Amino acid sequence: MMMSLYSTKLPHQLNQARTFIAARIKWACDPYLDTAVSKEKDLKQVISIKNQLISSPSKSLPLSSLSLLKPYFNISTTALNFFHKYSTVFSQFQPSPSLPFHIKLTPQAISLHKEEQLILKSQPLRDDTIKRLAKLLMLSGAKRLPLHIVDRFKYDLGLPHDYITALLSDYPEYFNVCEDKDCLTNKDTFFLELVSWKDELAVSEMEKRVSLEDLRNVKRGERIGFPLNFPNGFDLKKKVRDWVFEWQGLPYISPYENAFHLNPNGDQAEKWTVTVLHELLWLLVSKKTEKENVLQLGDYLGFGNRFNKALVHHPGIFYVSNKIRTQTVVLREAYRKGFLMHKHLLMGMRFRYIRLMSKAKKKRRKSVGGVSHSQLQRQVSSTKKGIERKAKYKSREEEEERSNDSLESEFEDVGSSDSNLEDANSDGTMKMKM
Repeated sequence: MMMSLYSTKLPHQLNQARTFIAARIKWACDPYLDTAVSKEKDLKQVISIKNQLISSPSKSLPLSSLSLLKPYFNISTTALNFFHKYSTVFSQFQPSPSLPFHIKLTPQAISLHKEEQLILKSQPLRDDTIKRLAKLLMLSGAKRLPLHIVDRFKYDLGLPHDYITALLSDYPEYFNVCEDKDCLTNKDTFFLELVSWKDELAVSEMEKRVSLEDLRNVKRGERIGFPLNFPNGFDLKKKVRDWVFEWQGLPYISPYENAFHLNPNGDQAEKWTVTVLHELLWLLVSKKTEKENVLQLGDYLGFGNRFNKALVHHPGIFYVSNKIRTQTVVLREAYRKGFLMHKHLLMGMRFRYIRLMSKAKKKRRKSVGGVSHSQLQRQVSSTKKGIERKAKYKSREEEEERSNDSLESEFEDVGSSDSNLEDANSDGTMKMKM
């Protein structure tokens, strides 16, 4: 059961049956959010391998060893092809004629890693990370989660790869690692637990937002609606629209409160489920994570299939992208036309890694099948088809360059604090606050 901040339950009349009408909500592609997800293709894998190499005493590892770790890193191609694809991040060398080929980081990647470490070790960022991790644990009733669940969110929370020794050990007043029986698997496992409940952290992002806007504390059971943002051309049926409007007007239940006593099939329970999901995504540095992570956490928290239903019923709040070989849950309000609105220092560093990775792709395009870019130009310039191909090739190059420039400009001011989201009705945004 979840820990409650309040000693009494919500009014009985909120424990109502579902009124959600039986209308199918069609999933619609959002090209902007798909682009936001696609930009980070292979980024998590690159950073994970980078951390593995840095952890090695020699700062390098045999190619054969890394090939065996391919399933662990979730690489979709051969290890050799992967390292060749990102030759600006990884370089291949042979320590001696008698030894196998090794992989190490390029000087550019080492330089980025050092800058990243300076950010991770800065006290403001460490304190921010600790608070977000504590809030994640507070979403669970026992103030603890199995380490394998926490590990699923390690990257999205911005935790160091060795976060237990490099970060948590410095905060014994916050965290403790213990061994106990997992209620789902009935096996002994290690848990990360919060030493004590933190009342000052038990305030959700939505409650903070209302407090800042109205300069007052949010009262329990207040009616707070979520920002809704639909892609251009998306249309809800009128009866669904009417239901959403009424659903938005239901009392807001804090994600840090226990509301499992509500009828799980009722509208109020669904709003609380959405509230927990919204807070979870807001705790993440990129405001998105793999859908499997969300569902695994939901199972452990006792929500069962309710997280998945909430994702389907509320496409104006959440978006599920099918890009980069997985499904990714994105918090819509955190993005505008594919760009993350709430800047975080770590996201600034990650887009610098993307910039470095894209340079390797550009090099490869300039030498297709061993043919130099100038030779390729001569071969295709004599025919109309060739001219069209050359123009398309140049267009792709320019488009990627503009995309990368936009990424850099987006994070030029990565030290700035989060700003309040603005209305953008021209982009299909609809805000509802009851």
